[in-house]
Amino acid sequence: MVWGALEKDGAPRPKRQRFAWAPFEAGLEYGAGPPVFQARQRVIYGDTDQMGVVYYANYLRYFEHARNELFRAHGGTYRAFEAQGLMLPVVEAGVSYRAPARYDDLLLIDTEISAASRVRLTFVYEVRRDGEQAVLCAGHTVHACLTTAGKPARLPDYVVKLVAHREER
Repeated sequence: MVWGALEKDGAPRPKRQRFAWAPFEAGLEYGAGPPVFQARQRVIYGDTDQMGVVYYANYLRYFEHARNELFRAHGGTYRAFEAQGLMLPVVEAGVSYRAPARYDDLLLIDTEISAASRVRLTFVYEVRRDGEQAVLCAGHTVHACLTTAGKPARLPDYVVKLVAHREER
């Protein structure tokens, strides 16, 4: 996250920036979604382990859910990206676990694209329980842009430019 002002307790809080994901469908305008997208995920019983907390690997599924919802919030879908002959497989993932989530918790997953290069996108995530400020889990994923044949491909210029415009603000 991009860090801005401090919360009342002195902890840094993410600075919300204007950010727009390029539309994938004709007729949609840039700026259709919020700067940091927030997905919602209810913890189901099957997501928990014997200790009654969310199994650690499930946070990566929550990140994927949030990424897909971010695409939708900005006028497109991952399916539409694939229709362009491109894929974004995960090539790196990092997760920091701070406190457990439990069965039936409603989780809020803040997601944004923090960086882009010609062939990579980096997403960052923070997971909180609805109604609470404490971060339960934070992480990132790095994605390589590949063709459907598995060969490296450049990200479309409009994606790189949009991320650059977000970083300039």
